[in-house]
Amino acid sequence: MNDPGTAQAARRTKRTRSDLAVITAWWRGLGDDGFLVLPPPTRSRYTQSDGHEDAAELLAVRGLTGPVSFAYWHWQSHGRAFGRSGALEGELLLHWGGDHAVTAAGLGEGPTGFRVVDGGPKGAFQLDRITGRDDAGLPDPADADGVRQFLAALDEPLDRTTAPFQYRPLSAAEAAWLHERLRAPFSLSDATRFAVSLERRDELTPDETELLLRAWREEYEGRLAEWPAWKELLHALLRHGDEEAWEIIAALGSRAAEVLLRVPSERGLATARAFALGGDRAAVRPWLALHRSLREPDAIRATAAIAAELEAHDVPESSLRGLHDALTGAVTSDWRRETGDAYRAGRSYAALAAVRFALDERLPRALRALAADAARDRVDLVREEALRPGAAPLAGTDTSEVLADVARYEAARDGLLSGTGPDLTASEGSLGDVWHRYRTLTEADVSWLRGRTAAPETGLQGLGFCLELLLAHGVATASDVDALLPHRLKDLTKKYRTTYTEWRHPLVTLTCLALDLDHPAAGKLVSWWNGARPLWKDELRLLTHLGAPDEAKAAELWDFVTSPVHDVGQLMTWVLVRARLDGEHPLLVADRLLGTPGIREYVLHRVLIGVADPGQPLWHYSVDPRSRSWWQRALEVAEHPGLSAEARSVGLRAARQHCLVRSPDLVSPAPTEAVREAARSWIERHADG
Repeated sequence: MNDPGTAQAARRTKRTRSDLAVITAWWRGLGDDGFLVLPPPTRSRYTQSDGHEDAAELLAVRGLTGPVSFAYWHWQSHGRAFGRSGALEGELLLHWGGDHAVTAAGLGEGPTGFRVVDGGPKGAFQLDRITGRDDAGLPDPADADGVRQFLAALDEPLDRTTAPFQYRPLSAAEAAWLHERLRAPFSLSDATRFAVSLERRDELTPDETELLLRAWREEYEGRLAEWPAWKELLHALLRHGDEEAWEIIAALGSRAAEVLLRVPSERGLATARAFALGGDRAAVRPWLALHRSLREPDAIRATAAIAAELEAHDVPESSLRGLHDALTGAVTSDWRRETGDAYRAGRSYAALAAVRFALDERLPRALRALAADAARDRVDLVREEALRPGAAPLAGTDTSEVLADVARYEAARDGLLSGTGPDLTASEGSLGDVWHRYRTLTEADVSWLRGRTAAPETGLQGLGFCLELLLAHGVATASDVDALLPHRLKDLTKKYRTTYTEWRHPLVTLTCLALDLDHPAAGKLVSWWNGARPLWKDELRLLTHLGAPDEAKAAELWDFVTSPVHDVGQLMTWVLVRARLDGEHPLLVADRLLGTPGIREYVLHRVLIGVADPGQPLWHYSVDPRSRSWWQRALEVAEHPGLSAEARSVGLRAARQHCLVRSPDLVSPAPTEAVREAARSWIERHADG
C-alpha cells in the first residue's frame, strides 16, 4: 500500500532515477490476457484519437480478436506532466478503452510513491505523486507537488456547467496561507497561482493588487496578456476602482472584454460595445451581458438593439453568430438560475429556446435564421421531450404551447434556412457534426457552397469543407477553380491538417477538380505538388491522384499503401481510383482487399466504411464513433447484400462499437430516444451476425 510518509521519505533522498523512468518501469510491467498497455508515446500519438488508433494497430499486430481493454497516455498529456529532466510536474492522464473495471484493476494503485485516481467510466485515470497535509489540510510551502495539488483542489469549480464558475469559500487557515505567500518580496511567477485562487473569491487586497500590478507591468511590458493571471488581476483592479485598470484594458484590447462583464459599469459597457463594433466576435457576449445589466434586462429586446447596431456598422457575419450564441446562453442561464434545474435540463431548454427564437419576429431575420439552424437537429428532441409519457414539462413551459411552437417552426424552417449554411470558422468538430446534412445537395446548398468558395474571407477550413462537397457530389465546375486561382494560391499552399475532418486539404481537392476538368491551371498545380518545397505537402501529394486517374497513378498509390509508411488517406484514394478505373462501386474494391498481405487491416476497415457512399466519402482518419455519418455507413456496409460476410462483419463491428449504442450522450448531434431505441433494436436483430 502506498502512503504519504513513504513517498515523502523517498523524496528526501537523492533520486537515482527520474520520475519518468520509475513510471515507465512500472508501466511496462502491466498487462495480462484481457488488458494491455500501449508503449509510452512519441509525438505521433498526439491525441486520444491517435491513442485509439495505436491500440487498434497493436491489437491487429498481436492478432487479438476477443474483448481486450487497454490504457495509454498521449504526447500532449506527457508534455504537461513531465519536465525536461523527467520529473513529474503535474498529473499524468491515463486514457483507456474497453471495459472500465478491467482497466482499473489492470492499472492498480500505481508505482511506489505515486497513486492512480479513477476518473470514472467517462473520465481518464490520473497518476500523481502522493503528498501530505498538516492538520489544517495545508501543504508544506516547500513541497511543490503538495502545493500544486492543494491549489488544483481550490480551483475546482463547484459546478462546471454553470458560468461564470463559482468556487467554494476558503477556510480562515487557507486564506491566511495564501495571503502569506503574497507577502513582499515575492517572485511573480511563484505568486501567480496564489493570486488566482484568492481573486476567484474576490479576496485580493488593495495592497496585494498594487504589488502584483507593479511586478506585472515591469516583467511583462509590451506583452501583458502572456501573464497567466492577468484576468484575475484586472478583475481585482476593476473591483477596487483603480483607474489603472482602464490603462490596462486599452493596452490589452478586446481580449479584456470578458473581464468587464464581471464588474458592470457604464464605462465598461461603452468599451465592450466599441470592441464589438470593431468586429471582435468575442466582445459581443460581454456587450449583451452589460447592456442587460445596465440598460435593458429583457434578453430579446437587448439582443434586437445590439443586432441593429451590428448591422449598421457592417460587422462580419461571425459577430451576429456570436450574438445568437450569447442570447442562447443568456436565456438558458436565466432559466437555470430561476428554476434550479441541472445542466441536462438546460440543454433541453436551450433547444426549445432556439425553436422560439426562430419564430420571434422581434429579432431580425438573420438572427432568426441562425436560430433555425441551431434548432434543426434538436427540434425532434424538443417534441420527444414534450410527448414523453409521465414526464413533467420544463419549468415555466406548457406542453401544448411547446408542440404548437414546434409545428410553427417546422412550417417556417425551410424558408428561413434557404441560402444559409454552417459557420465555416467553427471548430472542425462542429462542422463534422453537420456533415450528414449534405449527403444530398439542394440547389440552394450548391449556390451557398459556391458562394462561400468564391468569398475572399473564407479560410482553408471553409474552402476544404465547401470544395469537398461540391466535388464529391459532381457539381464542381471550372468556375470554382477560376474563383480561387491564381489569386488565392498563396493561401491554398499553406499547411492545414485535416486529420480529424471528413474533407481533404482544399488544394488536394482543387487539384483533383482541375485535373478532372483538364483545366489550364492543372499543370501548374501538379508541378507545385511535385516540387521539393514545402515539405508538409509530400504526404498529401498522392491524394491528388484521384483527379484524372490512370493506371500509372494507381500503381504509385499501390506501392505506397503496401509499404509501412503512415497512411493519411492514400488507401482510400487508391480504392476510389480503382473503382473509377474499373467502373464499379468502391465497396467491392475494398472488399476484395480484405486479407491482402501488406495492407493494414485497421486502415482497410476504416476505408471500407468510409467509401460506402462514393458520393460523399468520409475522410476522417479513423472510424468516428460519435458521428452520425459513420453510424449510417456502418449499417449500410453491414447490410450490403453484395459484400462478403467478412466485409459485412466489419460494418457490424463498427456499429456495435458506436457511441449511439454504447454511450449515446457522446453522439453529436444528440439523438432522440427513438433513434437510440432503433439503434439498440438493430444491434439486437444482428446479435448473431
